[in-house]
Amino acid sequence: MLKRIKTAGSFSANGTFAIVASKYNARFVDSMVRAATAELKRAGAKVRIVRVPGAFEIPAVAAKLADSTLSSQLSTRPSAIICLGVIFQGQTSHAQHIGWGVTHALAQIQILHRLPVIHGVFVFEKQEHARVRCLGRKHNRGREAAHTALAMAKIMAGLEPRTF
Repeated sequence: MLKRIKTAGSFSANGTFAIVASKYNARFVDSMVRAATAELKRAGAKVRIVRVPGAFEIPAVAAKLADSTLSSQLSTRPSAIICLGVIFQGQTSHAQHIGWGVTHALAQIQILHRLPVIHGVFVFEKQEHARVRCLGRKHNRGREAAHTALAMAKIMAGLEPRTF
């Protein structure tokens, strides 16, 4: 059972958040991008969106955005990176391999760079499942990803070294 999404009214952000989203299955992904962007902007965050051809390409861009050595070229390192994509299960195991590969890569980027990388790349068996989770106003995984990114950015900022 899906839970109704609460608004991010309790969150405020003054950082930059990156959204890396696939162009493939655009109807569903675009809806998640719009919902995530609206939530981040409502919280006062700056948003940078990078579109890639498909879900498998998301980790390469996420890794580059997370690389702190590039922060001067990107103007600032993001407070969190939200990765959004939709994969539909077909007659072969290809979709599962893509999903597992993306999941593993995003986890590694998050650990290596100590930066929240929000996993919003979904493998669906049916388009109806994607419609409910990606297109709905009550339940939109893009909005949920933005909430998670805001919460994680706040947590990570609270863990920065402090002088005693």
